[in-house]
Amino acid sequence: MDRYKNLLLLYENIRTLMSAICAGKGGIDIDNYSGKYFLADVLELLVAYGEKAGVDTTALRAELEKKKEFVTPTVKPIYEMSLAEFEKMIGGAGA
Repeated sequence: MDRYKNLLLLYENIRTLMSAICAGKGGIDIDNYSGKYFLADVLELLVAYGEKAGVDTTALRAELEKKKEFVTPTVKPIYEMSLAEFEKMIGGAGA
């Protein structure tokens, strides 16, 4: 449960930081900011982790549904990949 809370705090902090960046860029909408893809991926991970931990993720899932178009597509979600699969996907040392 502590890890889930830490991930939730991380997500909230990233979202706050991105909002500050958007404000600093003249008040652009966060949906027009390139970081929206990363934020959507973090949210996807948070929802999946929370569901596996038995946490009620209803509100986060609803937010994810609104941002689903920004989630990075993969054959297999990153949070289900082994390290070797992840490295191969990104073309790293294990490829």
